[in-house]
Amino acid sequence: MITNNSNNTAAANLRLFGNVRVMIISGLLVALSIVFGKFLAFNITDAIRISFENLPVIMAGIFFGPFVGGAVGLGADIIGSILKGYSINPVIALGAMSIGIISGLVSMKLFKKNQTLNIAFSVGLAHLIGSLLIKSAGLHFLPPNMPFSLLVYRIPTYIGIGLMEFMIISLLLKNRAFTSQLEKICKRK
Repeated sequence: MITNNSNNTAAANLRLFGNVRVMIISGLLVALSIVFGKFLAFNITDAIRISFENLPVIMAGIFFGPFVGGAVGLGADIIGSILKGYSINPVIALGAMSIGIISGLVSMKLFKKNQTLNIAFSVGLAHLIGSLLIKSAGLHFLPPNMPFSLLVYRIPTYIGIGLMEFMIISLLLKNRAFTSQLEKICKRK
């Protein structure tokens, strides 16, 4: 989402892995995702949980690209599962990683001139593919084998969560001080 055209290439996004500032912010985003998803979540049923665990992952994808976003999603899922004593579900871990990758790819490729549509599609497609398709498949096909009748309730849940995440990210990116600092973080020094 950075306005500098040199940051819109895959090679430039991959180089952000070597940027110490981006690595530090990514670690903080992993920690935020773990806290939001594992410690501040509201579990309605085993299949339905209201949390903002994906907000930091989507932010990493939009701010730093698909590679960093995917790494933040995967790291947050694996570390969070270990901290809570859950077994690691590889399909859910793939879903978490895909949320960061998809939000980064969509942000890089679609609606570059319209920030509102860019963020909306980044959040929406990340949740559609990562949360609703991949993670729901992981919950259904691997233990604890949730029935699809329970998983249907994930649709309105993620619509609401996605709307709130869209508003938070939009407000952050409309703040000039925030975007100025974000551009400084992405400069390799």
